[in-house]
Amino acid sequence: MALSLTRRTVLGAAAASAALAAANAARAQLRIEIFGVGANQIPIALEMLNGSNRAQFDLMRVVAADLSRTGDFRLIPTQGEPTVTQTVSPDMQLWRSRQANVLVTGSIEKLADGRWEVRCRVFDVVQGGMIDEWISTSTQRQIRMIAHRIADRVYNKLTGMGAMFCSRLAYVVQHAKDSYELIVADSDGANALPALKSREPIISPAWSPDGKQLAYVSFEAKKPVVYLHELASGQRRILANFRGNNSAPAFSPDGKHLAVALSRDGYTQIFLINTDGSGVTRFSRSMAIDTEPVFSPDGKWLYFTSDRGGNAQIYRQPVEGGKAERVTFNGNYAVSPVLNPAGTHLSYITRVEGRYRVAIMEIATGQEMILTHNQFDESPCFSPNGRMIVYASERGRKGVLGTVSVDGAVTSWLTAAAGDIREPTWGPLLQ
Repeated sequence: MALSLTRRTVLGAAAASAALAAANAARAQLRIEIFGVGANQIPIALEMLNGSNRAQFDLMRVVAADLSRTGDFRLIPTQGEPTVTQTVSPDMQLWRSRQANVLVTGSIEKLADGRWEVRCRVFDVVQGGMIDEWISTSTQRQIRMIAHRIADRVYNKLTGMGAMFCSRLAYVVQHAKDSYELIVADSDGANALPALKSREPIISPAWSPDGKQLAYVSFEAKKPVVYLHELASGQRRILANFRGNNSAPAFSPDGKHLAVALSRDGYTQIFLINTDGSGVTRFSRSMAIDTEPVFSPDGKWLYFTSDRGGNAQIYRQPVEGGKAERVTFNGNYAVSPVLNPAGTHLSYITRVEGRYRVAIMEIATGQEMILTHNQFDESPCFSPNGRMIVYASERGRKGVLGTVSVDGAVTSWLTAAAGDIREPTWGPLLQ
């Protein structure tokens, strides 16, 4: 069975979707549209921090946008100017009259060393008491990330679902036929900066567990080659450049190894390799195409896509050795596996009536849910807390990113001013 190399039609090494662009970074900034709400929204008021006018930045606007994307919160309008100081308690009756259950307030102040100090307090308006308080400091460059930390703190305190906003996305933008960029941005698409520009496609970016490196496939050598890229320095090196295709890199949970798909021995198979390029070991052994590997969060399994059963399905195999077993049985097509951080659920692309959609499956029971209803979805990836999935899709014949909650209730579109966006991957929480 011949398999295409694109993600959409299947597995594989390649498919053009990304790298050199003369476009500036502003063209890659993403605009967000949100649709749907959660079943039980929390009414929350987010007051502008005292000192925001002096800082010339309203952190609460970022917090509001983050919380809105989850669908779990209903934002209560405020009057713009803060009404609460650090020494004064809020008027609970006022906020109850505005139908708020929770109030977040605080201050931002510039310190003598040039850093910013942000103080936040969270109040239970219904019960009338403070439920959280903390202080953060930040440089001017990182001030926006403090807003994401506030959103994470509020979100986790009120839902118990863990943090996800203080993280980054990596994705590929194609501006023209021979103009590609690998972009790294905040989780909401802001502060988008190119990590790599190229005249040849870039695909399959993958974050290291510490968020300091990206592995990806570049075609600049006129064939797919796997690179490791250190983001802080911009330095990169070749990890896999063997005969044939080198593709689909995925880090192990400890960051010491990668799984890659290589065709150096004929059929595309899964190999393990150390991060310094040594210790190349063949992992899968079949007479089929095995590709798109991903480690389970505990590092005990490798999940991958294979057509060994006649059509593309997802399999898993123990890292320490053993037979591969099929995981997906709900249709005749399943590719691009990714696991949530708990290792309990698997997301992938399935085909429904000729359309490629994001699905999620509970591994223990095999119960599947289709989360999207688009024509061409690909490249799903979980958020750091496993509550959202980012993926690539098309709207109006343009490549865009989408996010969807794991219950399918809330979706959003992230679009760039110019270019087609592909190959998203959601990085770990920033420390």
